[in-house]
Amino acid sequence: MKINEIIRERRLAKGFTQEQIANYLGVSAPAVNKWEKGTSYPDIILLPALARLLDTDLNTLLSFQDDLSEKEVALFMNEVSETMDKNGFEAGYLLATEKLKEYPTCDLLVSNLAMLLDGALMLHGSKNKSNEMYREKIESLYYRAAQSEDATIREQAQACLISKLMGKQDYEQAQEILNTLPKKSPVDREQAQANIYIAQGDLEKAAKLIEEKLLSATNEIHAALMTLMEIALKEERMEAAKYIADVDKQAAQLFDLWEYNSYVAHFQLYNATKNRVKSLKILLPMLKSLTKKWDINKSPLYRHIQTKEVDKSFGPKLQKAIIQSINTDEETEFLKDSPELHELIKEIDIEQK
Repeated sequence: MKINEIIRERRLAKGFTQEQIANYLGVSAPAVNKWEKGTSYPDIILLPALARLLDTDLNTLLSFQDDLSEKEVALFMNEVSETMDKNGFEAGYLLATEKLKEYPTCDLLVSNLAMLLDGALMLHGSKNKSNEMYREKIESLYYRAAQSEDATIREQAQACLISKLMGKQDYEQAQEILNTLPKKSPVDREQAQANIYIAQGDLEKAAKLIEEKLLSATNEIHAALMTLMEIALKEERMEAAKYIADVDKQAAQLFDLWEYNSYVAHFQLYNATKNRVKSLKILLPMLKSLTKKWDINKSPLYRHIQTKEVDKSFGPKLQKAIIQSINTDEETEFLKDSPELHELIKEIDIEQK
């Protein structure tokens, strides 16, 4: 409640008339009447005495509140929206600015009003010169929110500012804000950086960045699918495990990954289900794929990624490591004494020689 409402409410609760309040404080009855109407306010030196008279404290009398709750902010957003729907953008904007004067340090309020007014300006704002003034005011709210100690509010505001600065072709300022963001952020740093590069005409850097992002994402997808397959196996959902392995293989082929990647999921699936025939059937092409060069730059998906020359001994070393693992791992014990495995090992040895 506002101070005028509190004065009236507390006066009535205490059973005082306006004249009595006036007499106690040494002011006129019309002055007290104006306080309660909100057309004027008590002198600052009268406030302590008025609070004691009304049996309250100064914080309550002055409607002091440290901050608004999330619920209060949400309710106020609704009020602003309804005001704009009924009376236009400017009326809602004025209501919002009055609240901001009352709670200038409420970051949640600042952030939410910035986004609400930003979207409303496009819907309700008339096409006139005042729009530019509103845009500047709204942008200033984003800058305020971008200084928040709350990481969620701060990074959300920073993301909005980057988008706005990109629209204004202020790439230097957009880059500065992007550089302040942590690696783990709601803002997609790589995508935002690529957009800046594209806008500046640096397509080589943009392509390299997005290709690296894509390759990293495919590795994350593979890891996620392998985990899902493990869960399905533990839950004895064999059809689901097989489906997930198939998806992993298709993903490896779809995203032009190293041929070895297309065998891994099925090999682990057949080992987990102790399927000797299928395990051995897939083992040979999987081992052979380790010695096949993966020329990543041949794919249109990864033309700009810089690669290093792979040590030629890497493939054979990995083959030996896998074979040794099969011979020592309890999970692959069912393969150890199979003649087919020994034939595979001989074939691999012959090719290496």
